[in-house]
Amino acid sequence: MGRDDEIGRILRCVTREPGGPQALLLLGEEGIGRTTLLGHARELADDDGMFVLSAQGWAADHRHARACLQQLLAPVLDQLAGLPAEQSQVLSAALNPVTHDGGPDDAQVRAALLVLLDRLAGSRPVLVCVDDIHACDRAFLDALCAGIRLLTGRPFRVLLSACGEVPPPGLPPVMESLHLGPLSATSAAALLDRRPTAPTGRRRLEILEEAEGNPAALVELSRRVPTAFRAGGAGSGGAPAGHPPTAHAFAARLDALPPATGRALLYAAAAGPGESVATLMAALDIDDLAVWAPAEAAGLVALVEDRLVFRHPLARVTAYSRHPAGERQQARQDLAGTVARPEIRAHHLAAATLRTDESVATLLEDSAWRHADVVGTARALEQAARLSPRRRERSRRLAEAVVAAHAVGDPGWVRDLHDRVVRDFRDPELVCAAAGALASIMSLESAQREAFDLLVEVSEHFPAVGRSVALAVTAVAGGIAVQSGLPEHRAGLSELLDRARKTAPAQRTAPARATEPAGESDAAGETGRAERHRPPVTGFLGHLAGPDTQRALETLVTAVIRPQNTTGAPVRPGQPHGAPLDGPYTWASRTAALAAACLADEADVYLGQLRETDAQLRTARAFGIRGWTVVALVDTFMSIGWFTEAETLIREAEAEAAVLRLPRLRADLHAQALALQALRGTVPPEPRLNPSVWRAVCLDENRATHARLLRARGLAAIALGDWDGGWRHLRELFTADGSPLHPVLSPRSIAELAVAAQRTGRSEEAVPVLARVRAEQGERPSTRMTLLLHHATALVDPDEDAEQHFQLALVNHEADRWPWERAHVRLNYGIRLRRCRRIREARQQLTTALETAERLGAGALAAAAARELRASGAAPTPDTAALLEQLTAQQGQIVLLAARGLSNREIGEQLFLSPRTVGSHLYNVYPKLGISRRQQLRDLLEEK
Repeated sequence: MGRDDEIGRILRCVTREPGGPQALLLLGEEGIGRTTLLGHARELADDDGMFVLSAQGWAADHRHARACLQQLLAPVLDQLAGLPAEQSQVLSAALNPVTHDGGPDDAQVRAALLVLLDRLAGSRPVLVCVDDIHACDRAFLDALCAGIRLLTGRPFRVLLSACGEVPPPGLPPVMESLHLGPLSATSAAALLDRRPTAPTGRRRLEILEEAEGNPAALVELSRRVPTAFRAGGAGSGGAPAGHPPTAHAFAARLDALPPATGRALLYAAAAGPGESVATLMAALDIDDLAVWAPAEAAGLVALVEDRLVFRHPLARVTAYSRHPAGERQQARQDLAGTVARPEIRAHHLAAATLRTDESVATLLEDSAWRHADVVGTARALEQAARLSPRRRERSRRLAEAVVAAHAVGDPGWVRDLHDRVVRDFRDPELVCAAAGALASIMSLESAQREAFDLLVEVSEHFPAVGRSVALAVTAVAGGIAVQSGLPEHRAGLSELLDRARKTAPAQRTAPARATEPAGESDAAGETGRAERHRPPVTGFLGHLAGPDTQRALETLVTAVIRPQNTTGAPVRPGQPHGAPLDGPYTWASRTAALAAACLADEADVYLGQLRETDAQLRTARAFGIRGWTVVALVDTFMSIGWFTEAETLIREAEAEAAVLRLPRLRADLHAQALALQALRGTVPPEPRLNPSVWRAVCLDENRATHARLLRARGLAAIALGDWDGGWRHLRELFTADGSPLHPVLSPRSIAELAVAAQRTGRSEEAVPVLARVRAEQGERPSTRMTLLLHHATALVDPDEDAEQHFQLALVNHEADRWPWERAHVRLNYGIRLRRCRRIREARQQLTTALETAERLGAGALAAAAARELRASGAAPTPDTAALLEQLTAQQGQIVLLAARGLSNREIGEQLFLSPRTVGSHLYNVYPKLGISRRQQLRDLLEEK
C-alpha cells in the first residue's frame, strides 16, 4: 500500500524490461516494508512463470556457515544430480557439511553455484530474492555478486534487501539501490484504518504522528490501543504512556544499555521530538554527554546539532513504556520543572497528574492556544477538562476542546467530545458551540441535511446565548446552505438570521455557577476557587463580540440568502495581512468574509489574503477550518488561470482530507482535479473518479459537489472530442425548466453550456436556460457573470446581435481578471469571424486567444485556437518539429507507432514494453504536444 513507484521500479527488474536493472537492492529501516515488497515481487515473478529462489539472512542462525545457501537451493535440490559430477559434489558437500569431511572452499562453492544458476536460466528466467543480506555470511554474498557480474545477458535477476541507509560493502558498483522511505500520510492512514484494532478520534491522529510513516510502527501501536480509544473514548494524557512494553527488536538493544543511558532515553522519549539536549540534560541533572554514547552505538538515537533524534519510532515508544509508571511520572515532573514554554510545561504536568487538579487544568487552558498547531490545542483543552474538579469548568473546557478539535477536522474526535458535552452539561452557550463544531464537520463529511437540522434545533437557545454566538452558528448554517444548494436551506437560513438579529448582545461576564455535586467546588486550591472572567468559549467560536467579526458573519449569511444583492458590493475581510488568526481577530471573521467574497465573484480581489489565510491555517493544521476555504481557493486559482497553483493545492488538500476521512471534501477536490485536466488538455482516454469516495457522498444534498462534478465531466468529454457527452453533463447543471442545480456554481457554466449547445445543434434548448440565468442574476450581475452572459448570448440567442455581444464581452478590461474565460470568448469570436470570411480580424482574435492559452498552460484551449488559426491560413504555431524535440527517444518511438494506429499492446511488443508502460508514456506526452487524445497524433505528425 502506497508503494506504487517502488513496485514500478521492482517490476522493471523482475519483468526484464529493456533498460531495467539486472539486480536491485532495497534499503530502509526496520519495519519499513522491505520484506513485504520482496514477497510481492516473488508472487509476481511466480505468476509470470519465473523460477524463484529465495533466502533470508538471520544473524542468530548458527546452524552452520552456509544457512543462506541452504535456504536458497532448497527448491532445486533434486536438480543437483543433473550437474557435472564435480559441481554436484561441491554443492552437496556445502549443503551437508556433517556428512562431508572438511567441505569445499568458498571459491569452489561459488563456481558450482554459478553453473547451477546458469543451467536453471537456460530453461526459464530465474529470480533470486534475498532478504536482510546484511545478516548473510560473506561467502554467500560474494557468490551472489559473482552471479550478477558473470550472468549478464542471461534471463537472471536478483532482488536483495538490507537494513540501513547505505548498501553493505562488497556489492557490485552496477547494482541499483532503491531507498524505501516512510509511507505518505494518506497511505499510512489507509493502512492504520484497515487494522482490526483501528483507533478513532484523537488517538488515531497521535498514532499517525508517532509512527512517522513506518508500517511496522503503525501495526504495533494500533495493537496496543486501549478499548476506550477504539470506541472514541477519552483515554489518558501522554501519548506513549498508554503502551505497555512491546516485544520487538528494540527491547533487547535497550535492555543491554547501562542504567544511566536507559534513564536518559526515558527522559528523551517523554520530552518528545524537538526538545533540546540542554533541556534534557538539565532535567536529568547531569552534565556529561557521554551518557548518550551507548545508545548512539546501538543505533537507537543520533545527536543532530542540539537535538536528540530517535532513529525509529518504536525505539522511542519502547524506551518510554519499558519503565515503571513511577519513573515515568518522575521524568514528566523533572521535565516540567525545566522547560521554558508554558504549553510544554502544562503538558508534562498533566501527564504526571493522576487526580483532578484545578491549577494544572488552568495552566493547560491558559496556554492551549500557544501550541504550534490546533492538534496540540485540542489535546490540551481535553486534558484540562479531564483534570477539572468542578463540573461547570469541566464542561466549559470540554466545549472549547470540541471547537478546537473541529478546527483540526477529525470527525471521530469531534463527535466524541460533542457527545460528552451534551451528556454532561446543558448550558445553552456550550450546547450551541458544540453543535456548531459538529455541524461543520458533518458538512465536510457529506451530511448537509443532518447538520442543518442540528443547527435549527439548537437555535431555540439563541435568546440565552447572545448575538455573537447566534451569528456564528447561523454563519455555519450559511456555509452548509451553500454546500447543499437546497432551496429549503436558504429559506431556513433566513429564519435563523432573524432569530440571531433579535438576540441581545453578549455580555462578557463569567458564566453563572451551576449546581455542583457535594465536594467538587472545594476540590481545587485557591486558584480554583477564584472566579475568572473570560469569554465562555475561545478559538473559532470565541471572541465573537467584535463589530468587524459580527459584520463579516452577517455579510456571509446575507450573501447566501440573497446572492444577487451582494454582487459587486465591497467585501472587506477586516484583517490586516500577517495578523495572527487566533487573534484579536479570529478565524471566523476572515473565513466568513472571504467566503462572502467568493460568492460575490470578488475572491480574486482578495487573493492575497485568501492565500495568506490558507497558509496560516495549513501551518496551524487547522484543516477543519481550511476545508471551508480550500475548495473556493482552488476554484479561484482555476478561474484566473493559475493552474499550477491549483494542482499543487488540490494534491496537498486531498491528502489531508483522506487522512481525516472527509469524503465530501475529497469528492470536491477530485472533481476539480478532473476539471483542471480538461482545461490543460491532459484528460486520460478513460477518466475515472475514485468510487470509494463518491459512494460516501449523497449528491442530492451536496449540490455544490454535484455541480463541480457535472462541469468537470462536461469539460472532460469536450476535451476528448465528445461534444454530445459534454452537452449532457453541462445541461444537468440546470433542471428541465432552466432552474440552476446550484444557485452560484451552475450559472458560472452558462457559457460552456452555450458552446456545447452550438456545437451539437441544440442552441434552441439552451436559450430558455440562458434567459433564466439572466433573470436570476438581476440588474447588476458581477463583471464575471456579465462576460459569461454576453458570451452565451452571442453563441445561442437568435434574437440578439451576436457581434455586439461578443464585443460587449471583450470591451470591459475589468474582465481581464478571468483570462481563460476571456480567451474562450476570443476563440469563439474568431471562429465566427472566420466563417464570415473576415480572416484578418479572425486571426487577431485567435492569435490573442492562443497566446493567452499557452501562457496559462490551457492545452485544450490552445489546441483549439491553433486548429482555427491553421484553418484561417495562418502558419502552424508552435512548430511541430520543435514540440517533438522535447520528447525522449523512447517517447518519440511510441508517438510514431501510435500515430500509425498501433495499439498499446502492439507498441509494447515491438519495443519490449508492457502495455501499461506505453499508456503511461502517452499520457505524459500529450501535454507536451498540446493535444488531448490519441487521434490527434496523426494530424500533428502530418504537419511535420
